[in-house]
Amino acid sequence: MSSAIRPFVYEALPYRVIFGQDTLASLREEAARLGIRRALVLTTPQQVEQGHVAGRHLGDLLAGQFSEAQMHTPVAVTERALAQVIGQDIDGLVAIGGGSTIGLGKALSLRSGLPQIAVPTTYAGSEMTPILGETSEGIKTTKRQPEILPDTIIYDVRLTLGLPVPMSATSGMNAIAHAVEALYAPDTNPIISMMAESGAAALVRALPVIRDDARNLAARTDALYGAWLCGACLGVVTMSLHHKLCHVLGGSFDLPHSETHSAVLPHAVAYNAPAAPEAMARMARAMGTEDVAGGLYDLAKSLGIRMDLAGLGMPETGIDRAADIAVQNPYANPRPIEREAIRALIARAYRGDRPQS
Repeated sequence: MSSAIRPFVYEALPYRVIFGQDTLASLREEAARLGIRRALVLTTPQQVEQGHVAGRHLGDLLAGQFSEAQMHTPVAVTERALAQVIGQDIDGLVAIGGGSTIGLGKALSLRSGLPQIAVPTTYAGSEMTPILGETSEGIKTTKRQPEILPDTIIYDVRLTLGLPVPMSATSGMNAIAHAVEALYAPDTNPIISMMAESGAAALVRALPVIRDDARNLAARTDALYGAWLCGACLGVVTMSLHHKLCHVLGGSFDLPHSETHSAVLPHAVAYNAPAAPEAMARMARAMGTEDVAGGLYDLAKSLGIRMDLAGLGMPETGIDRAADIAVQNPYANPRPIEREAIRALIARAYRGDRPQS
């Protein structure tokens, strides 16, 4: 009997992961291990207090705090932070927060060569990837290179207990999107497929519990573990239609990141499902439903997520513009990218319709 496993390549990324409860207490030790003596703590304006907590754990290694991180990593913000890095003789970075803050840490590390520690407080998964998306003049561009990857990731489940339920829901759906696209990526492999299915299952199991009991430690642990696995998938294999569309929509119309991923995901899955039967079978197992696209839509709705791009701020005139941008540069996808079909997909997501194969 011949093996059903096809030849594959699996490349493990060089990061260090610390996962558990109260693991932020290890921050000073991890910074010292990386040779950091003057750390700059990065946050958004809304997470200044978490930055102060990180600073207290750093103790004498804390040199400053920059709290202007924004969605889509605007280059102008990065340049302001870089001026502080230079002015305060910073030799290491600590990003505490979600994808916006961790993206800033990556951008600074890429420009300066400084070591970086990521402390995720959402389920975005950016911390596990060598990918950086930056926005300038309304256009979001993506870089992928090893130097972008954080050196150490500290997952502390207790930091997620205060994550608001709406943000938990959209951030979790964003993480599930990484798993879905990893399953049908052209460079996927059996290891990544196992991680993607397990990560998606953990999030599908955890998110409804978090909706009803936001401080449920077991569910928060499942969700953060699932986000780690899904983020690791994002970091190793190529993403496809869903991520391309979300980058176009986010960069062109300044739409909120995880909310956009939540609204687009069921429609991208419906588009690709006929061309990706193995991926859909794994997701069906993870979700406990045969209708993966419809199941994702129903899950998001049950979590209270707004599913129309119009309600997120996208203008109706943007449907054609987004479709045009989405088909400009060829990229790997299970189903061929056809302009009119993509336009119809975006239009359904704009209205918040149920996904249609």
